Amino acid sequence: MKKLVLFSLIILGFAACSRKGVKLQKSHRFSQILKSKDIDYKFKMAEQYYVNKKYNFAQQLFEDLFPYVKGTDRYEDMYYKLAYCYYYQKDYLNAENYFKTFTETFPSSAKSEECEYMRAYTYYKQSPKPELDQTNTNKAIGLMQAFINMHPGSPKIKEANNIIDLCREKLETKDFLNAQLYYNLGYFKAAAITFSGVLDNYPDSKNGDLYKYQSVRSYFKYAEMSYPDKQLERFEKVKADCSDFLDRFQGSKYTTEITKINTETNNLIKNLQNEQTKKTAQR
Repeated sequence: MKKLVLFSLIILGFAACSRKGVKLQKSHRFSQILKSKDIDYKFKMAEQYYVNKKYNFAQQLFEDLFPYVKGTDRYEDMYYKLAYCYYYQKDYLNAENYFKTFTETFPSSAKSEECEYMRAYTYYKQSPKPELDQTNTNKAIGLMQAFINMHPGSPKIKEANNIIDLCREKLETKDFLNAQLYYNLGYFKAAAITFSGVLDNYPDSKNGDLYKYQSVRSYFKYAEMSYPDKQLERFEKVKADCSDFLDRFQGSKYTTEITKINTETNNLIKNLQNEQTKKTAQR
């Protein structure tokens, strides 16, 4: 048994050394190609690396060849492939720059429209999760919309619209999370305003009833915590918002909760009105 284990370890060791040796050979070979003074040979190898999806090697060779092919028939295609080298390596920042520069350098190219789309798409790929800054998400929306406006007949229109919808959903989620944070921190007036803002900004959202419910709930909390002389006015607003919810979102799963808030609000309004009547009578 011990001999078998030892034999297995030796085999694994040889395999590891073999893989390491292959990597070193490949690295050494690429280094030789990069140092070569034969431009045609380097270009041929760059194309080969690109076809074989060795984008890191292809990128380095294309960049090294730039001064030699600029202004030649090879320049446009190489520039195009270099942009994709960065894209496929998930270096979206550099990819965006190359796609942008391609459209500026070769505005009449048959690939220009594609590169315009890809430039916008790289911003989408850089769009972070909703909790973070959404600058890239907004840029993706703007550039996709510009692409749609400039190329209304493009086969990419459907994809561009889908990207815009996904980006808007992310912005909507971020706004909702901001409102929810206000609520969790006890800033109920700010929460109510922000939830209402989400509903106003995304009137066709499938979550519209949730935003309205959370706004009503937040303003109810705000009214409860207000000074007594402000409560009646604020509970009247809660009552109006409950009525608006029941009119706009019939059949919502939040209807029962809104009805409870409405009933409690009406009782509180009556109590406050009675208190005001007593104070007036005492005067």
